[in-house]
Amino acid sequence: MGVDPGLVATGFGVLEAGADGVTVRDAGVISTTTGQPLEARLNALHRAVHRIIELQRPGLLVVEDLYTEYKFPRTAILMGHARGVIYLAARQLGVAVVALAPSEVKRAMTGNGAAGKAQVQRAVQTVLGLKELPRPSHVADALGLAATGMSRVTGRFPTAVSGRTSGSFFSAAGARKWPPHSPRSAVEPVRSAVDPVGPAVGPGRPAVNPELPA
Repeated sequence: MGVDPGLVATGFGVLEAGADGVTVRDAGVISTTTGQPLEARLNALHRAVHRIIELQRPGLLVVEDLYTEYKFPRTAILMGHARGVIYLAARQLGVAVVALAPSEVKRAMTGNGAAGKAQVQRAVQTVLGLKELPRPSHVADALGLAATGMSRVTGRFPTAVSGRTSGSFFSAAGARKWPPHSPRSAVEPVRSAVDPVGPAVGPGRPAVNPELPA
């Protein structure tokens, strides 16, 4: 499972490897309301990520690492907050986390460590055999993280299963999902997950099966 962290919008993408290739199991964007207090937004993000991990049970979480430089230090601080609650959700559910630099993912997907967002989107579409361009860019980044992480674990770059990843984006309760027919869809659970009311930290859960999707 790849996660492109952000306080306003966090992209996620879950890939599943099979004997004949890789399919997109789930993908979308978790968004928070800018007018809410920081603690409420972080709680909403934590609950949404926690719920998606519970549903999809990935064997590995691949998170975009912080940039080495930020023009705006506040951006790095807010990104750090978002990454922290994502790491917490993974820890609570026993999922290992790997951080990859954006340049490494871009290089793996496009051959260019300085590729732009549009180039990454097209590369993800090609590598995963998607019939539509993955939008918004947060989703493409998350799928690229998942694909790169999977190649690290397996030693092979993912190849797509033709015809099993068609679909289009739509909006629901702060989470934009793709594809709509994805199994065990997280849209309904995320409706309650993005509600800031309620505790962020719950009781511990058993570790997940490491052989399940990345």
